[in-house]
Amino acid sequence: MDVSRIREDFPLLRNTDSVYLDSACQSLRPDRVIRAIVSYYEEFPACGGRSVHSMATKVSMGVDASREKVADFFGSKPSEFVFTKNCTEALNMVAKGLGLKKNDTVLTGDWEHNSNHVPWIDLTETVGIRRKFVRSSEHGEFDIEEFKRSITKDVKIVSMAHCSNVTGVEIPVKEITEISHDNGSLVMIDGAQAAPHMPVDVKDLDVDFYALSGHKMMGPSGVGILYGKTELLEKLRPLMSGGGTVGLATYDSVKRTPPPERFEAGLLNYSGVIGMGAAIDYLKNIGMKNVSRHERELQSKIQKETEDLRISIVGPEDPERRGGVFSFNIGGLESHDVAVMLDTKNIMIRSGMHCAHPFFVSRGLKGCARASVYIYNNENDIARFTSALRKMDETFSHQNSRCN
Repeated sequence: MDVSRIREDFPLLRNTDSVYLDSACQSLRPDRVIRAIVSYYEEFPACGGRSVHSMATKVSMGVDASREKVADFFGSKPSEFVFTKNCTEALNMVAKGLGLKKNDTVLTGDWEHNSNHVPWIDLTETVGIRRKFVRSSEHGEFDIEEFKRSITKDVKIVSMAHCSNVTGVEIPVKEITEISHDNGSLVMIDGAQAAPHMPVDVKDLDVDFYALSGHKMMGPSGVGILYGKTELLEKLRPLMSGGGTVGLATYDSVKRTPPPERFEAGLLNYSGVIGMGAAIDYLKNIGMKNVSRHERELQSKIQKETEDLRISIVGPEDPERRGGVFSFNIGGLESHDVAVMLDTKNIMIRSGMHCAHPFFVSRGLKGCARASVYIYNNENDIARFTSALRKMDETFSHQNSRCN
């Protein structure tokens, strides 16, 4: 994979000396995606699925083309992919649309993003469902035996993050799905941190629902995707109604459109959906196995350059287990202080609890700094980042020794 050529596709990297290590939050966008977004507004800024003039037809064709690209990329048919505004909305659509009843149990991990945690809290308060958690190790690693002990007959759905946005740990989705289905439980996977970084085939995984956000995989912000098996989408109650979800409405009745349009109320983010198709094309050309391999190579370089520093890693020590995520604390510094000091050197990372609050609270941590790599990061980025950490470690280690 020619990273130097890839970097030329990104305006930020062409025009600045920025080291962007916050792709787990939001990725950069290549020229191809930006052009696709702008082309909608400049060339055919109309409504799809409503008017019949040529511009509107071009919008509808663009949406259909993007849906087909998404379906091919993730291994299923277009009618099983719903466009949402983000992964959070997709997860809420399933949680609120399944029709769970009092005492139905939902099984999640203890590493979940708030998007796959708070909707279930909502349902415990409004419906009276029950929650169970699969506990991970101290370093956030998944325990399949703990999962087997946790999945009981009252579990209606298992809902877990494919990869943790804190530790980078990947769970064995295919094995989890097989066990869950044998138990009579549905499976929903939060793929926000997995889909941008590794091959995902929803049919091979046999999951019932899979949710993701476009903004983490070089697509526009405001675009998400929900995959659902046909028979389950047909039973799912829409989170919103109106607009394009209606076939015919009378004063006292409504006939809804079939999935996926049934779940796409109101005007879609047309430019975003079309831009998402361009992002899929870009990643497909690179190859997801190449993406995953490159990220692990950079993780190994970070590990090698920081192993002698006063750094505590939040997650597995083995860089092969962390994907593209390096979460850490250094010395006695607050994570936000680390991020601000790095920002003065034009190195951008994230800090805090990363919307995975229970994970940190349960471990007595205030948060951590997180550097996340992607296909456009190179060895120079890693050298600048680790050099800055080394300087930070030396400075504050010296100050602490003087105070003592």
